[in-house]
Amino acid sequence: MEYFELHQMLKEKVSYNDFDVIDAETHLYNFDFESHSCSILPSEGQYRCEQHGFVCDSPCDFENSIANRSYSLNMADAHIMENCRFRYHVFHPAKFKKSKQVILMFHGFNEKHWAKYLPWAKRLGEKTGKTVILYPIAFHMNRAPQDWSDRRIMYPVSGQRREAFPQVVNSTLSNVAISSRLHARPQRFFWSGLQTYYDIIRLAKDIKNGRHPLIEPDATFDFFAYSIGCLLSEILIMTNHEGYFSRSKMFMFCGGPVFNRLSPVSKFILDSEANVALYSFVVEHLESHLKNDAHLRHYLGKEHPEGINFRSMLNYGNMRKYREDIFRDISSRVMALTLANDTVVPPYEVINTLQGALRDIPIRVDVLDFPYDYKHEEPFPALTSIAAEVTGQFNRVFDIAGAFLK
Repeated sequence: MEYFELHQMLKEKVSYNDFDVIDAETHLYNFDFESHSCSILPSEGQYRCEQHGFVCDSPCDFENSIANRSYSLNMADAHIMENCRFRYHVFHPAKFKKSKQVILMFHGFNEKHWAKYLPWAKRLGEKTGKTVILYPIAFHMNRAPQDWSDRRIMYPVSGQRREAFPQVVNSTLSNVAISSRLHARPQRFFWSGLQTYYDIIRLAKDIKNGRHPLIEPDATFDFFAYSIGCLLSEILIMTNHEGYFSRSKMFMFCGGPVFNRLSPVSKFILDSEANVALYSFVVEHLESHLKNDAHLRHYLGKEHPEGINFRSMLNYGNMRKYREDIFRDISSRVMALTLANDTVVPPYEVINTLQGALRDIPIRVDVLDFPYDYKHEEPFPALTSIAAEVTGQFNRVFDIAGAFLK
């Protein structure tokens, strides 16, 4: 079967029903998940960290004039119910009642639909014999209000944004929702990342406690991550909460560098104004912002190892020895594959981060090139005109990934 045929078949078959038969080898399940970490998100009330007895008031005002034509863009993050209660896909080998090996798959920035990843998950499951969980990042995929993907609703928001910022580059209907939200409050980058981190830890804990119908309590976890999902997987494996990921392998596709070595201005990811605001907050002036934001300071501080590891992955020059020492320790369990013509995640930046400034960290980084036009956001175009070439490269990538994660 050509890649485009597999892509179309899965796109038509996969739903959010409880159960779907994909074929004789693979079954698809969907499970409900309720996030217990919505309380850390910006809201109008107090924040409380029960673990450390920390309490502070909310510093946020949620009026956003740039997006005032869409109620859902102005809503307090903690009140967006789609992000707090949702379903996640599981590709499960039909021959197993329960699995002892799991791959957690993480997607890219500003993704709204799983269609691109369905062939990836199915092929990984076939190559490794493992259960593959497609887990959505906070405020992405089905964790976002449908309004944010509705072109009719976003059209006036886009027009207003272009009027407010005449020099904006790559402002589109595809990225206006996320661009407006991050431009207004760049700290959302941290909160959505941390919420997803805590949700994954809770999922792993539920599995360890025998509360998952498809996965054994002693199951091992591996990661297949793409683009910004690589940052999430890096923080998870670096922190290694309660030893959950001591044996985990991490395969990164088109991702892996620290945040300030990414180039996310794209009509599919972020516009230029949002990128400038995000970079200014996250990289250039983070320390100043932390002095004025007790909530963020606590979760990125020494009492939260995941917050420290998050900070170590923001700026190449900061905490470099700390970051590189961890990568050196886990180097045998990490691999990255990147694409020669990727302008969002350049290959040399993946190498700079993972192999270190002195190139003395033995993490394998493969750089491939494809014999057709591709881009970061679409490495495998589902086009009939180049079907054979795309199928060949898709098989090539997932043969490598499957061999590493098997």
